[in-house]
Amino acid sequence: MSANIYQKKKEICEIGRRIYAKGFAAANDGNISYRISENEVLCTPTMVNKGFLTPDDICLLDMDGNQLSGRLKRSSEALLHLTIMKEREDVKSVVHCHPPHATAFAVAREPIPQCVLPEVEVFLGDVPITKYETPGGQAFADTIMPFVRKTNVIILANHGTVSYGETVERAYWWTEILDAYCRILLLAMQLGRVKYFSEKETRELLDLKTKFGFHDARQDPGMEDCDICGNDIFRDSWEEAGVERKIFPAPEPMGRNAPKTNGAAGKLDQEALIRTITDRVMAALQKS
Repeated sequence: MSANIYQKKKEICEIGRRIYAKGFAAANDGNISYRISENEVLCTPTMVNKGFLTPDDICLLDMDGNQLSGRLKRSSEALLHLTIMKEREDVKSVVHCHPPHATAFAVAREPIPQCVLPEVEVFLGDVPITKYETPGGQAFADTIMPFVRKTNVIILANHGTVSYGETVERAYWWTEILDAYCRILLLAMQLGRVKYFSEKETRELLDLKTKFGFHDARQDPGMEDCDICGNDIFRDSWEEAGVERKIFPAPEPMGRNAPKTNGAAGKLDQEALIRTITDRVMAALQKS
């Protein structure tokens, strides 16, 4: 075994220790992978606590999911990792676990609010929720397909999260940021409200994100008219996935699709006004 491969196995074990220590993976939950060549991927084994892994526990797979080596059986959810890697050539590592605060949103099918924390806008952006499929098979792995190229972290309905990046450390970061954010959101709601950024404040953060070299789908061609704080990137997927905003109120519309004033009269566009009123009435009815 080369020193480089052994080092990557050690890195997998370290991230396994972290997700267990953070409470992101109870018992034998979670799985981690690391691509080491065009057709070879290191992967954690099934039925093993991720907090106590050793390099000898790590399996070697090919890109079709066939186990090439390892004394233990590979994770049953390896196809999820391989599907992400096939769709994203830049991705070398995938981390899947069950962080409790983010998984609460997965169970409630509540979309993650945007435009609340600077770090989340810069590092995450809009976070989608997949439709539910029984974990383990290719149908489950394919639930990430509508989202995988537009984000680095995905919430798996009624299941957990999956995040990915060019290293296992970076892949894990997105999960930790997301769960900390979800915890803050839940605490803020106990205080009674969440305050959103203005459009100007949000665009400043998106500009900063670009300078840092991170991609945000809200700045892609064709998204000029999106409501930058309204989960516009993935909202078309909500109906199929059973996602519905019930707990966290939508921010006031921002961007070109927001209600506009009509010159000196200062009147709101009728269609936009009706849409805004309807959204507020429906939100009030859902709370009653």
